[in-house]
Amino acid sequence: MRVNIRVFARLRDIVGAAELDRDVPTGTTAQRLWEDLVEEFPDISTYTGSISTAVNAEYAKMETVLDDGDEVAFLPPVSGGEVPGSHWVRLCLKN
Repeated sequence: MRVNIRVFARLRDIVGAAELDRDVPTGTTAQRLWEDLVEEFPDISTYTGSISTAVNAEYAKMETVLDDGDEVAFLPPVSGGEVPGSHWVRLCLKN
């Protein structure tokens, strides 16, 4: 069966594309698909355990069994907002 894989943010940078199509055996889970991607793109392994998964635009568990034609999205944790080298400053008003 064939599935469409979508990756975002840093995962997209590592993989080099926003979407990939893969043929996988019947009964493949999102977890197995992720493990196959890690084998193909080892640098994404740092996200194992912290990614969110969606199947056909609905959040899903890694144990979800995929069907032919499914779109599987792997989303890294949301982060950002701090500029590298920036520092927090606490201001106190004195009377």
